[in-house]
Amino acid sequence: MIFMDNAAGSLPKAPGVGRAMLDFINKGSGNIARGGYDLAYSAAKQVLEVRIALADFLGVDDPRRMVFTPGTTWSLNMAILGLVRPGEKVVATSMEHNAAARPLKSLEKQGVSVAYAPCDKEGCTDIAALDRLLTPEVRCLVMTMASNVCGSLQPVKEAGRLCRKRGIFFIVDAAQTAGMVPIDMGKSGIDALAFSGHKALMGPQGIGGLALSEAIGKELSPLITGGTGSRSDSLHMPGFFPDKLEPGTLNLPGIMGLGVAVDFVRQNFDEIQARHRRQCKLMAELLGDIPGARLIGPKGGRGRAAIFSLDFEGQDNGRAAYILEKEYGILTRCGLHCAPLAHEALGTAPQGTVRFSPGFFTTFEEIEKTAQAVRAVAGRVGHE
Repeated sequence: MIFMDNAAGSLPKAPGVGRAMLDFINKGSGNIARGGYDLAYSAAKQVLEVRIALADFLGVDDPRRMVFTPGTTWSLNMAILGLVRPGEKVVATSMEHNAAARPLKSLEKQGVSVAYAPCDKEGCTDIAALDRLLTPEVRCLVMTMASNVCGSLQPVKEAGRLCRKRGIFFIVDAAQTAGMVPIDMGKSGIDALAFSGHKALMGPQGIGGLALSEAIGKELSPLITGGTGSRSDSLHMPGFFPDKLEPGTLNLPGIMGLGVAVDFVRQNFDEIQARHRRQCKLMAELLGDIPGARLIGPKGGRGRAAIFSLDFEGQDNGRAAYILEKEYGILTRCGLHCAPLAHEALGTAPQGTVRFSPGFFTTFEEIEKTAQAVRAVAGRVGHE
């Protein structure tokens, strides 16, 4: 088996992730802020350590504003719907995942104006067009850091400067970049950073986070309210972080697994980045000139995450993905990838694409075998 769907979820996970989760479940499942005994205090200490590690890794100036969530979708909903009010204006990009596009669509029904900045033919947001859209009445800009369809890295730092200059909140989707490319919220002018633990961070599913600036933290209203173990005398959610946005029992086994994964990524980040660059270069070279398989998005290895989408011209992409799995053992993701706006912008709607996404543990030999298989499948057009 050659696993080429790390953009959906990394496989394998970082060493020790499963063991940490199992050990916590079997030996240490105290619930934080719900018990006055050592087991609960020990769990709280471990959660705090993971919170601090993530804040340091992502450039969050206060670990208390490193909020745990089930993942990027929850985080984006919390940031967007917790911030924007009826009658306000939001700007997003044409490369957004449905995790952002769907809450934005729901806001339009409430009288919120949403404008989308266009992208170029390689899937990169037009910064000049974005500049024109960011007028003084805009409440926030929502931008993915890298397209989950074609891997194009977006001009986040430039957008952040524009937002800071104009007093606009900046919400960023880092689902495909956290753990793969360097992120510093402060230096990039990011107010809210949504990320998943199960992709490039190589942690378990069902755990992620929302990192916040002090300014946006004061503006957010909780979408979900309930018990926190703090201020139990009040019927209102606590106004301080992280309790303000962490109602109910946290996914503690997930946090323990994520903590091990984050430690692994931090310790090996130079190697991860170097390997990512080599993978992108090799994938671009091998997949970029195959007759019958059109590469979507950036044509080279630079300016992208390790995500490559192909449109098998003259045949059904779903059939091509099926052959790749059944005959060559290559697992991909076929379809619209929960990002119809991006496919429309890239000219691949409604047929979608076949997406290939190597991970840190993907070998260069596996990449070469994948390219050979793609060439064989693409060459079947007109011969069957």
